[in-house]
Amino acid sequence: MQYRDYYEILGVPRDATQEQIKKAYRKLAKAYHPDANPGNKEYEEKFKLINEAYEVLGNPENRKKYDQLGSRFNFANGFDFDPSQFGFGNTRYEFRTSNGSGFSDFFNLFFGPGGLNIDELFGGLGMDGFGGNSAGFRTFRSGARSTSMKGEDREVEITIPIIDGLKGAERRIAVETPNGRKTLAVKIPKGIQPGGKIRLQGLGGKGTGGGPNGDLYLVVRFSEDGMKLSGHDIIMDLPVLPWIAALGGEQTVDTPDGRILVRVPEGIQSGGKIRIPGKGYHTPAGGRGDLYLKVRLVNPPTLTPRQRRLYEQLRDEF
Repeated sequence: MQYRDYYEILGVPRDATQEQIKKAYRKLAKAYHPDANPGNKEYEEKFKLINEAYEVLGNPENRKKYDQLGSRFNFANGFDFDPSQFGFGNTRYEFRTSNGSGFSDFFNLFFGPGGLNIDELFGGLGMDGFGGNSAGFRTFRSGARSTSMKGEDREVEITIPIIDGLKGAERRIAVETPNGRKTLAVKIPKGIQPGGKIRLQGLGGKGTGGGPNGDLYLVVRFSEDGMKLSGHDIIMDLPVLPWIAALGGEQTVDTPDGRILVRVPEGIQSGGKIRIPGKGYHTPAGGRGDLYLKVRLVNPPTLTPRQRRLYEQLRDEF
């Protein structure tokens, strides 16, 4: 397993402010984004590392834990190490090599669901008796192993409208907890990404031997209720009458950001798209994709006698 120096990856000092970290992340994410570098596997891997680093340093709670880990040891970025050689083998935990995030084993071990709890780890270790080993790193003696164990973390998928993720919302969701089924008011964070997780602390599996309960993670999926996501772009249907599609014209459209007036180009076909820049879904870098209005030709439900004659004339012309 390789140690990750997230400060080095983002190119910021260890005393950087959260705003400096965010600024560095946005700059790097823009430079290495796969959409700007299609087919470049090296940039794609770098982009994943940048997102992993920001997932830790951009979250003050995760950053605090990461700094606590860094203050105990003197690992170098990319250093291969076996956690058990540095005392972690004396603490009970279950480690999975992947949690579906695409992040490294190092991230999953210390910050992923089911990984080590750094606060509990250092709280239960005796830090006296430091000494040097052959690799030049400090080791320590741990205290007695606790027989208590944290409960298992669980994941449950939930499906929400895209508008809830775009704007943020509060939903009442029924979940199974260690104390039975409960209906909870859950806040949907504004800009949560597809597959993103909402953590409900202590609502996972029941702990044993006095250990804490695990956490419940709600994995977010989006429904396609009149709109759908394509990357960070939103695609909406735009019903258009035949004569407007043929001749062009203006049409009022209700979008997630409110009502707008759209110019329908002359001769547009069914399936054609009208682009509204910057009105799509949130990106991890803090921007937004585009909104695409996909034209769907519709006929009037009823015709007056005059309208019917006009349609018949058009038919005869073709």
